[in-house]
Amino acid sequence: MLGAEVIWGGRAAVDEGAALAAATSEAAVREVRGSAPPPDSDAGPFRVIATPGHADDHVVFVRDGVCFCGDLILGEGSSIVPPQAAGGSLADYMRSLERVAEIDPQLLCPGHGPWITDPAARIAEYREHRLDRERRLVAALEAGERSRSALQAAVWDDVPERLQPAAALAMQAHLEKLAGEGMRLRELSD
Repeated sequence: MLGAEVIWGGRAAVDEGAALAAATSEAAVREVRGSAPPPDSDAGPFRVIATPGHADDHVVFVRDGVCFCGDLILGEGSSIVPPQAAGGSLADYMRSLERVAEIDPQLLCPGHGPWITDPAARIAEYREHRLDRERRLVAALEAGERSRSALQAAVWDDVPERLQPAAALAMQAHLEKLAGEGMRLRELSD
């Protein structure tokens, strides 16, 4: 869009935001993956750190206690973590939050919203938000719920109707993380 050369990642064949907003299930998600980020490196005055999760090629740029965090952490609200079919991974996202916490930045400059002047608190808030959803999802699954719509209604009950398609994607990302950690998930119904 800026006419700048893409030095890693890829140009999506579709508008990622539109594809995510239109998706209502894993099967409906269109492939929007780029390529994997380069290994951690230096780019001019910045340290480039791979932070996959929101996207498989996501990175942050760090210099002198300032972290330009893109879509990993937003100035307002919360970042979507899509399922694997859309290039996301909740497990990777959680590790990326930890990586940024380990950097101990003094300021986060997100791609959207105001700067974050208490990075440790925001990172902890993001982590706890995802863990709370996971605890609620696990409780519903352990209680025997197998309907995707009922799981979503129980766990993402605070999400406005217009954002429920994004909540469905978030739920799929949570289910993939749980399966990757060894949780045996029986077939879910729509």
